[in-house]
Amino acid sequence: MSDTLDTLENITYNEINEGDTATFIRTLSEDDLVLFAAVSGDINPLHLDPEFAANSIFKERIAHGMWSGALISAALATVMPGPGTVYLDQSLSFKRPVKLGDTLTVGLTVLRKEPRNRVVFKCEVTNQNNQKVVTGEAKVIAPTEKVTLYKPTLPKITIEAQN
Repeated sequence: MSDTLDTLENITYNEINEGDTATFIRTLSEDDLVLFAAVSGDINPLHLDPEFAANSIFKERIAHGMWSGALISAALATVMPGPGTVYLDQSLSFKRPVKLGDTLTVGLTVLRKEPRNRVVFKCEVTNQNNQKVVTGEAKVIAPTEKVTLYKPTLPKITIEAQN
């Protein structure tokens, strides 16, 4: 296979050890916020309406809480264990709001391995100021066969403003 930036490689159940860690980083853009609202159907004005949000406890628009949850899913699916992972369970505790322009780092730590290829991870999402925004645990079925795949090319998506 070619350059590792173009590929995804999993970490199999047998390769995973308690205490192993991985990270995944993403910055929240306006497009991310709008696309997440469109895909999820969550059009809460806290996320989309600057005037409404200005009068909220946050004083500005914030990300959907589940956007952070989706980043945890992405970390599990693409970094550790990676391709072939099956998501079984997730607990999330939302600690502080995520704002436009925030850069989030998902930190995964293997808490324990369980029978039948199950792995439990501690999940922490922090912002660029190293403040926890989400904490929780995830349980997955880790892949048992090693794979290295080319990253899929996603379609270009454009957003048209509604008048």
